[in-house]
Amino acid sequence: MLRVGVISQARMTSTRLPGKVLMPVGGLPLLHYHIVRLRESKLPLYLATTINATDDPLAAFAEAYALPCTRGDEQDVLGRYYQCATEHKLDIIVRVTSDCPLLDGKLISEAVNEYQRLADPRLYLSNALSRTFPRGFDFEVFSRELLTEAFHAATLASDREHVTPYIHQNRSGRVHFRHITRTPDRSSYRLTVDTAEDFLLVKTLIEQYDAHRLTADELIDLLDAHPELVAINAHIEQKKV
Repeated sequence: MLRVGVISQARMTSTRLPGKVLMPVGGLPLLHYHIVRLRESKLPLYLATTINATDDPLAAFAEAYALPCTRGDEQDVLGRYYQCATEHKLDIIVRVTSDCPLLDGKLISEAVNEYQRLADPRLYLSNALSRTFPRGFDFEVFSRELLTEAFHAATLASDREHVTPYIHQNRSGRVHFRHITRTPDRSSYRLTVDTAEDFLLVKTLIEQYDAHRLTADELIDLLDAHPELVAINAHIEQKKV
């Protein structure tokens, strides 16, 4: 049996909204919702944060939630993923980011099943390259073989910080791709938390609409029905990688 694990990266020093992942929503830290929804995938879950003292609260959170935690260099997130995958002997890695509190764990589970069905260690499977899902549902699935190759070959600072560019830009020339898409396209919606407006939307959705109990499709239907909610952060531009 191949070992599959979901690795979520987190840090407290976000440039646009510092400390966002532990900001309270409904009396609980934002990261709580991220973890609980990911656990719906029924896959082992790991947190990758930094060795900085500013991220000690994240290590404490991980301990409180019985969540294995790997700590490494702040700028070398790729190194953190490689360290975590190696420590826990993962064969297949699902990469997510902690600023996505409404990720759908069942959607990730279905994607992993598809990845395993294809049985290709050179495969990169994602819903983030050919984007049709709202930002905030992003996941990437790849093998430790591809991760190890990137870890040893990637030299650009942006490759190390953003983990997968070496893989999804096919620098080796030997990566195969599979895109998870949906119709209708709702890639213009933002359910990630990068700014105060993003946080306000997610807070409103959770506290007033029980969004943390909804599937991806139900969340999208909710936003379709409430353009005034979409408008809260519609003007926010995603940071360029």
